[in-house]
Amino acid sequence: MAEGAFRAAVATRGLEVMVDSAGTASYHIGHAPDPRAVAVAGRNGIDISGQQARQVERDDFYRFTHIIALDRANLEGLRSKAPRDGTARLAMLMDAVDGCRGQPVADPYYGDAAAFEKAWADIVLGTRAWADRLASESALRQPV
Repeated sequence: MAEGAFRAAVATRGLEVMVDSAGTASYHIGHAPDPRAVAVAGRNGIDISGQQARQVERDDFYRFTHIIALDRANLEGLRSKAPRDGTARLAMLMDAVDGCRGQPVADPYYGDAAAFEKAWADIVLGTRAWADRLASESALRQPV
């Protein structure tokens, strides 16, 4: 859901960024998103049905400027996988939202449809805030 929401957030701001999602565990590699995630994203005008799960790779820590986790456990998993000379900045999704630094997006997997709606709302809030932050950073790098 976060990949789809972030793609939409950066597109509305006219940003050209590479967006990809990956997990820290290997048990869903190659699988499509949870049907409940596809449904909630679709109800919000975003098609994530073509996405396919993959695991974070060593090269990700060099290829991306930012790697964003949705919860503390995944952030710690990323930190443990990160090479010492990796260049990607690690953070949590809600860190970009005023007053929400360090807060996780609740995992809806074991919940009902309402849990996916709540996760979607948090993800949209976080991805929009990150897109705003990246837009500001990009504007600061533009020649005057």
